[in-house]
Amino acid sequence: MINQDLILETINMIKLYNLDIRTVTMAISLRDCMDSDVNVVCENIYNKITSYAKNLVEYADEFENDYSIPIVNKRISVTPISLVGEACKNPDYVKIAKTLDKAAKDAGVNFIGGYSALVEKGMTKGDKLLIESIPEALAQTERLCSSINVASSKAGINMDAVLKMAEIIKKSAELTKDADGIGAAKLVVFCNTPGDNPFMAGAFCGIGEPECALNVGVSGPGVVRAAVETLGKTADLSELANKIKEIAYKITTTGELVGRKLAEKLNIPFGVIDLSLAPTPAVGDSVAGIFQAMGLEHAGAHGTTAALAMLNDAVKKGGIMASSHVGGLSGAFIPVSEDAGMIDAASKGYLTFDKLEAMTSVCSVGLDMIAIPGDTPVETIAGIIADEMAIGMINKKTTAVRIIPVSGKNIGDEVIYGGLLGKAPIMRVNSLSSAGFVRRGGRIPAPVHSLNN
Repeated sequence: MINQDLILETINMIKLYNLDIRTVTMAISLRDCMDSDVNVVCENIYNKITSYAKNLVEYADEFENDYSIPIVNKRISVTPISLVGEACKNPDYVKIAKTLDKAAKDAGVNFIGGYSALVEKGMTKGDKLLIESIPEALAQTERLCSSINVASSKAGINMDAVLKMAEIIKKSAELTKDADGIGAAKLVVFCNTPGDNPFMAGAFCGIGEPECALNVGVSGPGVVRAAVETLGKTADLSELANKIKEIAYKITTTGELVGRKLAEKLNIPFGVIDLSLAPTPAVGDSVAGIFQAMGLEHAGAHGTTAALAMLNDAVKKGGIMASSHVGGLSGAFIPVSEDAGMIDAASKGYLTFDKLEAMTSVCSVGLDMIAIPGDTPVETIAGIIADEMAIGMINKKTTAVRIIPVSGKNIGDEVIYGGLLGKAPIMRVNSLSSAGFVRRGGRIPAPVHSLNN
């Protein structure tokens, strides 16, 4: 029987509280596109992507209209390109990057991820060439996103790769300085990166993934905040946690429906549903707003990390009851520029860099969309990355750094990207030098719990 109350509740979640399918991401393996000739590789890549994804946007739009469930982004992720280009006698990774960008444009998606390499234990020749090409590739493309995994709980932290990525971030921002360093906004450095993540900039099609699959990211910070507010100020924290679990179950059920139906229509397997609470700059769609509903004066107050830990755990507990295929990142995102409440907290000085780092120990994904002064030394950026990788390595969780050193900007300035990327104040970073440490190179060994075979 149709339950009228449940129908009205779902309508309210969508219309009043910004419930949406944040992304449907088609993961496509490009392993069979390898060839010794880069021109053949590019042709293979373009043909395969446009063949598989030709109906992705059309069918997603039809589904959105039929079910009145907003699907905000349609995206593609591919096999890490360092692997695909490595077979070429004279690899031209920028040419491959432009091919990916063209394929994404012709398929009608807004982003394509997978300009990636996995270098937590060391770099091959192909890895090095791809990493060196990232700044130029991001500067010459519109839809391309890049991610590099430099650490894992099993391998430790590749500090040579950490320092190299700090240099690449600076170059990427510098080459796109006319757009406030937006190249760096499409580049993320990971520890323990998952191969089925549907969210950008870190999405890629992992080695163990099928030929093609549809991964779904569902989001509803506004829905969670509204649910918490219904309990009032007298409800204890156990009641809050149970309410969040209950609403996470309902959000996940919606995402599961969309993912399975759309995958069936596209005639590809359904992959995973990512439970992440991904905010937007829109008012009422903020993770920071949930903290206020819980009773904190603002994000950044003492207690914020505890509130985030409870939120993250409750979302996962509720979500896994609604789907047997939960994957990706699955947690609460805290991107500074993409969350209205986080932007406000950072602008007012309530939310400091150190507090953000502490919060990343209990959430997904990490230091995300943080703008810093353009003259920040490479070694300082490397130290920031190393700290975040250590949190992920020790805690057996995914962590990441997406940081933007904005040329010509300093503390008190602001960058405005618009759309989902939002805006961000330039945040202060520690001025003490990290150079002597990060320039030692080598690998920080994996922790003892990595020996668990």
